[in-house]
Amino acid sequence: MKQALLRPILLVEDSQADAEMAMDALREANLANPVVHVEDGVDCLDWLYARGAFDGRCSGDPAVVLLDIKMPRMDGLEVLTQMRQDERFRRVPVVILSSSREERDLARSWDLGANAYVIKPVDVAQFFDAVRTLGQFWAVLNQSPEPE
Repeated sequence: MKQALLRPILLVEDSQADAEMAMDALREANLANPVVHVEDGVDCLDWLYARGAFDGRCSGDPAVVLLDIKMPRMDGLEVLTQMRQDERFRRVPVVILSSSREERDLARSWDLGANAYVIKPVDVAQFFDAVRTLGQFWAVLNQSPEPE
């Protein structure tokens, strides 16, 4: 059980400002989980499959993926599609953390198997609270089955 608590939180965010705020908020939550930040969907999949620049990384799946939708090279919905098609990543919690309020993005995220959809608050304090709460819930409180 203790090992599950140390699985990383994978933050997939192309905005450096949003990524830094999210990482600060997760640090303030005092989580034991390391936070790994990648900047787009291609890097996310490379990290998940330990290939490319992440070849040889420590094994293990993330406790949760905090996934932006609108990113260069490969967007979050493409990443979510690929994760849910792979038996290994089908049960990894994915929280869409997006500035998009478009109904089609929300509906598509749920249809593809997102576990939650959170609209990034414009207010910095609200953003911190939202990310800190997400980290605490998904990395500590949520109980998920062991990877097969």
